[in-house]
Amino acid sequence: MKQEKKMYRAERLKSRKAIEGLFSGASPSFGQYPLRLVYQKAEAARAGFPVQAAFSVPKRKFKRATDRNYIRRKVREAWRKHKHRLYLKLEEGEAYDFMILYTAKEPAPFDEIERAVNIMIKRFLKYRKPGNRDPKA
Repeated sequence: MKQEKKMYRAERLKSRKAIEGLFSGASPSFGQYPLRLVYQKAEAARAGFPVQAAFSVPKRKFKRATDRNYIRRKVREAWRKHKHRLYLKLEEGEAYDFMILYTAKEPAPFDEIERAVNIMIKRFLKYRKPGNRDPKA
């Protein structure tokens, strides 16, 4: 299986309406330190990608933009390396909006972020069905 080499522009979640929908309170979420995933089912796959993702690092915890950009770059790279596992398991026509939030108070090493993304994808695949509840494990 050929691994996805880059993150395409169409994979980025940019719709203000979709982002507001994620934070309306009805969207499920779970944390995998140092990240938190907030997601919702989308109407249909846009531009051929089953998941559109956005990444956020809080300005309150990281005052300097260079620090926020560096952390965001590490999270995006970890997502890019592991998203193909998610894409392989999703059914045809299944689409989601993801917001990945960085929750740690200090910059984490890349391998810790990568491990968190990998576990987060596994947990999402296990508990994405409406009947399955994610035990906060």
